[in-house]
Amino acid sequence: MSKKESFVKGTLILAAAALVARVLGLAQRIPLEHLFDDIGNAAFSQANTVYLMLLPLATAGIPSTLSKMVSERYALNRPHEAQQVYRAALIFSAVVGVLMSVILYIAAPYYAEYAKVPESTLAIRAIAPALLLFPTIAIMRGYFQGRNNMAAGGISQIIEQIARVSTAILLAYILLRQGYDNTWMAAGASFGSVLGSIGAFAVMLYFTLKLRRSEERQALYDRNQAKLPLLGIYKDIFTLSIPIVLSSVTVPVVNFIDTSLIVPLLDGRIGLAEATRQLGIFGARAQSVAGIPPVLSIALSTSLIPIISAAFARKDEQHLQRQVTLALRISILTGTPIVIALVVASNSINGLLFSDLDGSGIIAMLTLGTIFQITMMTTNSILLGMGKSRISMYYVFAGILVKLAGSFLFSRWFGIYGIIGSTALCFLVITGLNLRMLKSIVPFSIMGKRWGGFTVALLASAGIGFGLNEAGTLLTHMMPDRLAFLITCLVVGGAVVVVYLVLLVVLGVFSRQEIAGYPRALQKLLNPLMRLQPARVRASE
Repeated sequence: MSKKESFVKGTLILAAAALVARVLGLAQRIPLEHLFDDIGNAAFSQANTVYLMLLPLATAGIPSTLSKMVSERYALNRPHEAQQVYRAALIFSAVVGVLMSVILYIAAPYYAEYAKVPESTLAIRAIAPALLLFPTIAIMRGYFQGRNNMAAGGISQIIEQIARVSTAILLAYILLRQGYDNTWMAAGASFGSVLGSIGAFAVMLYFTLKLRRSEERQALYDRNQAKLPLLGIYKDIFTLSIPIVLSSVTVPVVNFIDTSLIVPLLDGRIGLAEATRQLGIFGARAQSVAGIPPVLSIALSTSLIPIISAAFARKDEQHLQRQVTLALRISILTGTPIVIALVVASNSINGLLFSDLDGSGIIAMLTLGTIFQITMMTTNSILLGMGKSRISMYYVFAGILVKLAGSFLFSRWFGIYGIIGSTALCFLVITGLNLRMLKSIVPFSIMGKRWGGFTVALLASAGIGFGLNEAGTLLTHMMPDRLAFLITCLVVGGAVVVVYLVLLVVLGVFSRQEIAGYPRALQKLLNPLMRLQPARVRASE
């Protein structure tokens, strides 16, 4: 298998796992949104957001650092050093897991009071024990990714989500039947993350034992190698990981800022009850739908770091340039149609999945901003793989400052839409700064002169999708609403993707030469469409 096929295969494995995890996560929020009232939705959303922000902080960016360090050492044929680094990282994760769980449990009521949703205290405390295992799980996933084994982390993600989703819904329903209020129901649902962590840890332990059996001979050889000083290992890890964690937690930090500020910023403008309701819509509906488009980007970013790091270690500039171009092109071309389909069908998606049509505009706007989240995450990972984590960290700081200033300023005029708009602006600023730095390191062209064709394909597919969605709303007068919304979502999604792909081919955004370098599975999908490409376009390649 070629390096390009290996890279894309690893990305697809992680993307498939992440997509399944996101779908299961969305499947969880749908029944919970129906079970909870505004307080329950707000409490559960805050607990999840706090937890997801603390998780990467608890691991201090070590999974990405470990992936980079392991891949570099195996590329330089020094596996014994990679194993020592891995063991040191596991020790750190065990200690910090205990500390972060205790800190989160103690700090829960103070944060809940500041965010003006005191009912979230129990939910935050219920999710705190999940931090005991997840730092170790994250370290194990980082090690396997450094070994280019994406299946282990992918399968653990799926098992984690299955355990988390099923127990969260079950516990919330049982508590409802027993007469408990939404505060306790949100806590029960949050506790599902603890059981999810146990399932994920069991999977990673299985893959660890399986790998150990296959490398027993290498382990005997490693015992005879020089031992690296433990303090030296930690110095190397933290020198790399501190900038990495500050750049890799951008999305969780932005989500944390949003869920922390929505009620305080909007309270005096629209009242506490309405602000809490909008927080519930933002967390339960908008974040769930907006989390789908970046799935491929997350997988791409994760699989990209060891590939870029290994190329850097070998000083293979030609391979590095190809991977940077391929990564940016894949992230833009694949993420955009998903964003467009979800945005134009946001009203139908809202009606299909949730209890009413409230908040369709919030869903659409937050999802639209993920276009810049996708490019930001991809460019961040490229810089991390190149060892430019410190520069990436500074750019993230700049973006966060823009986010904070924009939230306070724009919320005065546009309410929650101003807060959401400042999020998109934050991602856009970081993306622009990242691209500027990358251009100074390695020459690349994402699509060259093909941006015009891409823009036409984008606008045309969006326009057709919007028209079909508007027409689909008429079906609600002829059949049950949910059935009408389901049909509309399927038609709009299919039409946007088909029109987008066909126009990319017809307008020459895809070339035969480029497709020839793709993995065979993608070639089988795209080659039949290439027959639609006009001869004059093929001649100009």
